[in-house]
Amino acid sequence: MTRKGILGRKVGMTQVFTQNGELVPVTVVEATPNVVLQVKTMENDGYEAVQLGFSDKRDVLSNKPEQGHVAKAKTAPKRFIREIKNVELGDYKVADEIKVDIFNEGEYVDVTGTTKGHGYQGNVHKDGQSRGPETHGSRYHRRPGSLGAIINRVFPGMKLPGRMGNNTVTVQNLKIVRADTDNNVLLIKGNVPGANKSFVEVKSAIRAPKK
Repeated sequence: MTRKGILGRKVGMTQVFTQNGELVPVTVVEATPNVVLQVKTMENDGYEAVQLGFSDKRDVLSNKPEQGHVAKAKTAPKRFIREIKNVELGDYKVADEIKVDIFNEGEYVDVTGTTKGHGYQGNVHKDGQSRGPETHGSRYHRRPGSLGAIINRVFPGMKLPGRMGNNTVTVQNLKIVRADTDNNVLLIKGNVPGANKSFVEVKSAIRAPKK
């Protein structure tokens, strides 16, 4: 199965109305033209993929290897670089621009982003565990419960306080409501992972609905 993809930045959420008056919540993804930085082949790299770059950054913020890499594509250094596998290599050449019009209204996509980071959190906030009573002699308020039956050992998978969020998450089978080539934005039905202004990767759905 061949796939296609584009890199962008999550702008935020809004809502649009369909022709029959149905209100649809959508996420706005800004995807200015991506630049093909490299085409990887089985002969040279051992696998096939297309490397895309999104969002320019100043030369002073990039090192010489970065500048040399993008010089082949005659473009500026990029902040966000990802590879799209299982593509039709004949459709891509170095320095080509990929725009939002590669997707059509009604297509299904998988969106990958980094969720919001909440730092170190307790088990009540992080895992939704219940708290203990406040009074009547209770000393169990927001602490973890029993850690198991074995002394000096914690069972694998035990839910304990720790870092919350800041994970790479992919949401599958989101529908493209509109691809606005004039403003370089995609309107995707529903919510996508990540905070506003964060980078996201939009690819053809790997398990798209048949209907």
